[in-house]
Amino acid sequence: MKVFHGRAEGVISEQRSSTFSGEVWGDPVMPTTDDVTINSVFFAPGGRTYWHTHQQGQILQVVSGSGWVCVDGESPQAIRQGDTVWIPADERHWHGAGKDSFMLHTATSLGKTLWQEEVAEEVYQRAIKGGNAS
Repeated sequence: MKVFHGRAEGVISEQRSSTFSGEVWGDPVMPTTDDVTINSVFFAPGGRTYWHTHQQGQILQVVSGSGWVCVDGESPQAIRQGDTVWIPADERHWHGAGKDSFMLHTATSLGKTLWQEEVAEEVYQRAIKGGNAS
């Protein structure tokens, strides 16, 4: 058993950029342990991940604010404070804040994450207006 107090000790919050669009900050809750990574992720309005998959799935727990989660080829789904999202293994998706709200979520990623291309601004805008998200 391991006890992690509040967040990963000695690790600072970092602004994410290479696999995120807009202003996004990550705060490790615990170091990767047994292929499980847990981060608190803060998305400023319009901030979002790139397209990606997780080897064994991902759990998102929305702590504050509101945003979107979108599976490739499907319409995005609104998410807000209190929601929990299960994303199955190898399901291509993105998630992030709405255009008018920040979003803070705890992301529990199982196995390796395969990062892919950026969700283009025009795709994001079309997606959150009810158009095709891919």
